[in-house]
Amino acid sequence: MKYYLGVDIGSVSSNFVLTNPRGEVVEAIYLRTMGNPVQAVRQGLSMVMKKYPETTIRGIGTTGSARRLAAVIMGADVVKNEITAHAVAASKFYPEVRTVVEIGGQDSKIIILRDGIVVDFAMNTVCAAGTGSFLDQQAMRLDIPIEHFGRQALKSKQLVRIAGRCGVFAESDMIHKQQMGYPVEDIIAGLCEALARNFLNNVAKGKDIQEPVVFQGGVAANMGMKQAFEKLLGKPVMVPQQYHVMGALGAAILASESITHRKGSRFKGCGFVLEGDFTTRSFECNGCPNMCEVVTIKRDEEVLAYWGDRCRRWEASLTEQRPALAW
Repeated sequence: MKYYLGVDIGSVSSNFVLTNPRGEVVEAIYLRTMGNPVQAVRQGLSMVMKKYPETTIRGIGTTGSARRLAAVIMGADVVKNEITAHAVAASKFYPEVRTVVEIGGQDSKIIILRDGIVVDFAMNTVCAAGTGSFLDQQAMRLDIPIEHFGRQALKSKQLVRIAGRCGVFAESDMIHKQQMGYPVEDIIAGLCEALARNFLNNVAKGKDIQEPVVFQGGVAANMGMKQAFEKLLGKPVMVPQQYHVMGALGAAILASESITHRKGSRFKGCGFVLEGDFTTRSFECNGCPNMCEVVTIKRDEEVLAYWGDRCRRWEASLTEQRPALAW
């Protein structure tokens, strides 16, 4: 059996999904990035390789904020942004999907599809209220395991209205309501609705939200948020089984499509990824008045990639010698 590996390296979580040629998930791994994407890539690949020989990996796709870094380390066949990856994965489970709400660790986005094609999208730009890291903080402050946070919201009989336009204001309002003696479950339900309202009024402002609506990303595990979106939209909201690794699933599907158009994978192998010593550093290029801050990554003493140079001076010095990736 040949498999396709999708890798989604984000600021909070790193996800790895292995699919078979039919696009079915055979393995899904969810890790915390812990501020070290290089180590996350190596750890995730090591966990996959314990169950599946590297000779069974037919193609690799990467996405997420560190997608280029992961692609360079592993040798990816396709590198795509999160919008494309999440849209492809949502369409796999729900071919008729028209709206995707995705909320991850530190960002949130809405994707509008029509006939399987992305026609519009938006991401949060300033406030991180409602993202996974914010909810983690509030769960910790209330001494409630994040896994039980959403269940507490479902117990509410009368939610408390919380100011949700800003993460700082939301936390202050929660503390104030606690001091006034409101039940914790009512406060949590109010917070979930406030954060859903904040998403719809900011990220989704002006968007034509039509059914079917799919909710994915780590925050989709919070049933209180799902309930809040359904209440505010007046529409059912579906959560796929693999909601937490949909970006990686999309990357795996894209990798399988890429491989069908050519022979062989660019995967560098486990030995290259797991045995080398990877280092990154940045420097200021003085080649022109732009003074670009260029990032470089090395394996031992070999330079693997440069990025950040606007004129592509440094990047071109390497790409002239290597085939280009399907960015």
